[in-house]
Amino acid sequence: MGISAIFLAALSALSQGLFWAILAIGVYIAFRILNFADMTSEGSFALGGCVSATVIVALGWNPFLSLIISIIAGMLSGVITGLLHTKLKIPAILSGILSMIALYSINLRVMGQANTPLLGKSTIISEVKSLLPSASELGIKDSMLQTLVTIGIGIVFAILVIVFLYWFFGTEIGCAIRATGNNEAMVRAQGANTDLMIIIGLALGNGLIALSGGLVAQSYGYADVSIGVGAIVIGLASIVIGEVVFHKRRSFAHKLAAIIIGSVIYRIIIAIVYQFGLNTNDLKLLTAVMVAVALAVPVLKKQKVKVHKEGQ
Repeated sequence: MGISAIFLAALSALSQGLFWAILAIGVYIAFRILNFADMTSEGSFALGGCVSATVIVALGWNPFLSLIISIIAGMLSGVITGLLHTKLKIPAILSGILSMIALYSINLRVMGQANTPLLGKSTIISEVKSLLPSASELGIKDSMLQTLVTIGIGIVFAILVIVFLYWFFGTEIGCAIRATGNNEAMVRAQGANTDLMIIIGLALGNGLIALSGGLVAQSYGYADVSIGVGAIVIGLASIVIGEVVFHKRRSFAHKLAAIIIGSVIYRIIIAIVYQFGLNTNDLKLLTAVMVAVALAVPVLKKQKVKVHKEGQ
């Protein structure tokens, strides 16, 4: 195995890491900002991919427009989870599980089958590629041009998401959502509608997750009802890695950027390990170990500092 093979694998991982990073940001909104264990993610991620693929294949719509439809569909799934929790008083984790289970059947209904290929159909990647010189004119392989275009699109979407969220969470509603996650009782005492804040937060998070699903589906060239399996763990892995690597970054924009970088690091690690012959069946185990180690690092550091102070 040469250095070039590892470089190409890392480059491909970078392109995918940027798309999956938007999923991680959506998970971050629920788990970190709202302090809500939202299990809807796996269903809404697949929903985004299924809706995007169906709109492109069955309706022949523009791939960029299909992503907007995916976002709306994801937001609706988040609203349902929020209503189950706030209005029917179903526990947060169970509300998400119910939505996730229901979305599996909904995704099958949307596509009418287990998967939908995008072979020969227009995607955001093919649309952007059509605006650029051909791979032969640039003197590179078509697969390399595909990867570079994917990276460019991923960077653009990542920046747009960070800018939008930085603005949104600086608004009155955004601040209320963050406050609800920190201390719901206090926000309710101030006269704010915490139920509405939770619903808006879940809608926003799942909308981003569905966007990520749509981007990944168009990148992979197909949508599948099971594409979202393990999405929560992948999102959490990206969040935790970003927080561990950039733990000194305190501003909200830096935290969002750290999640993006954490997602890319996670994908690169997986790609490199694959190059060393990792069995694909062990991927979930590796991810679980990575998350456990990343979560343990801050705790071990605190214990080390405590022992050092006690020894002085």
